[in-house]
Amino acid sequence: MRKLINDPENVVADALRGLAAAHPSLRVDPENGTVVRADGPRAGRVALVSGGGSGHEPLHAGFVGHGMLDAACCGQVFTSPVPDQIIAATMAVNGGAGVLHIVKNYTGDVLNFRMAAELAEDEDIEVESVIVNDDVAVEDSLYTAGRRGTGATLFVEKIAGALAEEGADLASVAAVAREVNERSRSFGVALSPCTVPAAGEPTFRLEEGEMELGIGIHGEPGRERVPLADADAIVDASLSAIDADMPVSGSELLVLVNGMGGTPLMEQYIAYAATARWLEEHGATVARPLVGPYVTSLEMAGSMISVCRLTPELTRLWDAPVETPALRWGR
Repeated sequence: MRKLINDPENVVADALRGLAAAHPSLRVDPENGTVVRADGPRAGRVALVSGGGSGHEPLHAGFVGHGMLDAACCGQVFTSPVPDQIIAATMAVNGGAGVLHIVKNYTGDVLNFRMAAELAEDEDIEVESVIVNDDVAVEDSLYTAGRRGTGATLFVEKIAGALAEEGADLASVAAVAREVNERSRSFGVALSPCTVPAAGEPTFRLEEGEMELGIGIHGEPGRERVPLADADAIVDASLSAIDADMPVSGSELLVLVNGMGGTPLMEQYIAYAATARWLEEHGATVARPLVGPYVTSLEMAGSMISVCRLTPELTRLWDAPVETPALRWGR
């Protein structure tokens, strides 16, 4: 296991100590796995809390800051944060206008955020929860009932965060988060497995010359295992699956070509070129592109394409200023 770590059991806390040192504007609790905006709680503003298992960085801790999340809860690698973490983060950022929980559709995440929301209600904190389930690859996978929450989580956090920054009420912020989720789809491809540090071995195995279509962000099985193909074919398979579920023709799209953690940026741009070409040929317009490793799976090689059918209001909120460790523009 070739990893730049110390003790495999302490990778999350060690990484959070590094995050704190690199971004002193954040309030980081490495032992309890929470990351909070330094200017929180913001009185009279809706707060956004998200989180999940670590290993998907910069999701979620890298998206804490102006125009995005108020707090993130960091579970152990590929393991949901526990309710105590989530309620602690929720209470830390509550400014009196309610808190939105943004939850990827994995069984542990959904159950633990639900329990935390119930605890928050006992503290007279109003909580709305939005489930992200954008992955078109499979239904009822190893970790989920229904579709998995993947790359579009970034879209939801950014756009809902922008509306909360403007002072909108909780119902409005939750509604726009659900709208983004409903208008978004994703599909991922793995070219190699990843290794959880505490396990010390790959989460799955690919034979030489194979790739996995429709992989999840924890290395769970995808739609099918097929011979390795070139970038154009991988993009065609990904976008064809998205288009079959949500036709893109005639749409102005927000498009994320996401590296899974072990894919060089050069290859991500090759995939984006193929993506832009495919979408143009199928009658869609890329209004806002984003390329890079934003929702990763440790050192997995591969890509995930996420698209959102934009409206003028969603475009305006996407363009609104954001300043986080991993996403920043307009300030």
